[in-house]
Amino acid sequence: MDLNHLSTGKKMAVFAACAVLLAVLPFLVGGTLGNSWVRIIDFALLYVMLALGLNIVVGFAGLLDLGFIAFYAIGAYAYALLSSPHFDIHWLFFFTIPLGAVLASLGGVLLGTPVLKLKGDYLAIVTLGFGEIVRIFMNNLNAPINITNGPQGVNLIDPIHIGGASLGQSIELFGLSFHSVYLYYYLFLALTVGVVIMAWRLQHSRIGRAWVALREDDIAAAAMGINIRNIKLLAFGLGALSGGVAGGLFASFQGFVSPESFSLLESIMILAMIVLGGMGHIPGVILGAVVLTIAPEILRDVIGPLQMKTFGRMLIDPENARMLLFGLAMVVMMLVRPEGMWPSKRRKAEFRHDREDAAVQKG
Repeated sequence: MDLNHLSTGKKMAVFAACAVLLAVLPFLVGGTLGNSWVRIIDFALLYVMLALGLNIVVGFAGLLDLGFIAFYAIGAYAYALLSSPHFDIHWLFFFTIPLGAVLASLGGVLLGTPVLKLKGDYLAIVTLGFGEIVRIFMNNLNAPINITNGPQGVNLIDPIHIGGASLGQSIELFGLSFHSVYLYYYLFLALTVGVVIMAWRLQHSRIGRAWVALREDDIAAAAMGINIRNIKLLAFGLGALSGGVAGGLFASFQGFVSPESFSLLESIMILAMIVLGGMGHIPGVILGAVVLTIAPEILRDVIGPLQMKTFGRMLIDPENARMLLFGLAMVVMMLVRPEGMWPSKRRKAEFRHDREDAAVQKG
């Protein structure tokens, strides 16, 4: 879908319709499917923030990062340690979430500094190692001084309070009852919109054009006067920023964090959201994050009853069958539409030219 050919009035109408739909979405979903599905949508918004952050590094700058989940962990633990009984510190989220984002951003720069001359597979291996190092640190920083509480994690994390109201409890407003998952939905939605605007502004700025030049050919970009070192560090730092914000929100929403929540599989899943949605294209990345968050949950509800109805018993464990079908769908998708579900014009043209060149070579 391309909105560029629409008039200003039609664009405003489309945006207004989307705004109304997003405003009433938790009531529609909660009223028909239950609040558990509103909770899944909340997680989808968190993954949108994570995918947009990683898209800055991978999609815009072309730097393959397999350790992005580390910045999510840094933001989550920063919030958890400063808003829980673990150290008996209970700072407001106005301080803890920005602090977690800044720490995550510094972690991004820290990761980017020693890997400035690496690219491709070598960069992927180093970033993968960074992600695992952070997780192992969180797992073992419980002795001799107990900082992270080790594998047990940090629990009883404070929910976010705004204007004296806790988002962890239902509230009555204008005669309507807002469940906790509804309140978090609106907070996550507002911050997701902020991350989308940041990513869009960056993409269409001089920095965004420098990232594109770096992605296409770093030697040519350097020859044109682009400071490759600074532009790479900026990509790592800004990408990690949204990861840190999402981590703090995750900790407040769950009320519990542990190293198990930040495994390599999560990093790969976020990367898959970008690739499947359309690398470097913001609407495609959002679509990929939403689909890859919600589709496995739909399969979880469908596979078990379907096996019982068809065979009268469970042939395959529903959890294993869910991941099997999910993986199969991704393989088929990459074979049929490798540019992603909603690619940018540039990426679509690149894949079309590659297919035409391959056809010519085959004769």
